[in-house]
Amino acid sequence: MTPQLSRRAVDAPASPIRRLVPHADAARSRGIYVHHLNIGQPDISTSSTMRAAYRAYSEEVVAYSPSQGTASLRSALASYCATNQLHGAMPPVTADQILVTVGGSEALLFAVAAACDPGDAILVAEPYYTNYHGFAHLLGCGVVPMVTSAAEGFAVRAERVAAALASNPQIRAFVVPSPGNPTGAVLSHDDLVAIGGICKMFGVFFVVDEVYREFVYRDDLRGGVAPSVLAVPGLEQVAVVIDSVSKRYSACGARVGCLVTRNPAFYAACLKFAQARLSPPTVDQFAAEAAVRTPAAEMLANIAAYRARRDVVVTGLNAIEGVSCPQPDGAFYLVADLPVVDAEAFCRFLLDEFDLDGETVMLAPAEGFYSTPGAGRHQVRVAYVLDIPALRRCLVILAAALKAWAARG
Repeated sequence: MTPQLSRRAVDAPASPIRRLVPHADAARSRGIYVHHLNIGQPDISTSSTMRAAYRAYSEEVVAYSPSQGTASLRSALASYCATNQLHGAMPPVTADQILVTVGGSEALLFAVAAACDPGDAILVAEPYYTNYHGFAHLLGCGVVPMVTSAAEGFAVRAERVAAALASNPQIRAFVVPSPGNPTGAVLSHDDLVAIGGICKMFGVFFVVDEVYREFVYRDDLRGGVAPSVLAVPGLEQVAVVIDSVSKRYSACGARVGCLVTRNPAFYAACLKFAQARLSPPTVDQFAAEAAVRTPAAEMLANIAAYRARRDVVVTGLNAIEGVSCPQPDGAFYLVADLPVVDAEAFCRFLLDEFDLDGETVMLAPAEGFYSTPGAGRHQVRVAYVLDIPALRRCLVILAAALKAWAARG
């Protein structure tokens, strides 16, 4: 008798970011050059100090590290928090409040597992990062979507958080990125104060995914970084931060992230999960410690590059007939409305049937970033992670593809 897969396996959501990869592979096999705007893999060089650290690693045995991460990396991350004002009026974050994880994804998995039992739920502001749904499903938890809109710049409203928590007692955590993936929306300090107070009132954890906090483009943000929930007094028992080196230092293949919390019971629970998987990667932690020392000029140059790319893409998209998108304040993603009924079908068309002089574009259908049935069907997520000449070419290809799609009827 053939064994049966679990319902968990059968019902697991496919990634809208990666599920069209076979179509891209087929396009390449036909000789088509595919510009990847579907995934947050920047073409910017990995941190110079990080690359140097990989070359300098000289231990003869690559041994396990402590389950919570090496003491030296956790100390470096604590210093980073102090330097970048993550604590604000709060006491500085300490090394024993930082748990090193296998990428930010594991930190997210641990956070949801520590907050929720099977049958509980997390609240998300849709459109949301797809792995929030994937990890909740893996843990037997539900996802409760809260609407945001392009007309409001995908702003997360405190009153909507309160309404959602009041009407859904099964919610155990509100998980939200700032700056946001896929929208680029940034929560202000006042937003964090208001939403954190609501979470505290309802007794739910406030999990803020801050992996893009360096990449903000609003001149009014103090210090040029996104406000952190760790800077809000009174949230010591509810605030949890997810962080990662992958985006900040353009090192997506270095699977090192961290979870930060001042709640000792929450930390202890996550540490037990970490002990079950033994340790985060030793060599990557060594390199991540060096990444924290990336020269300020290098970081500022990268931020300026992303800002310039954003401006090119936003201007270019809004110039295409029928396409619209708000200007994101951070990260390197945006959600665009296309003049199509089914964006996923259009994305497949780009890969399966269309090319402009041997080139095409891969986008991520936005429907997979929603839980509300039917939402986002005419939208795509764009990751502006290529250089400006490539992005300009992508805009030309997209405009031509939309005309070809419309001509099909």
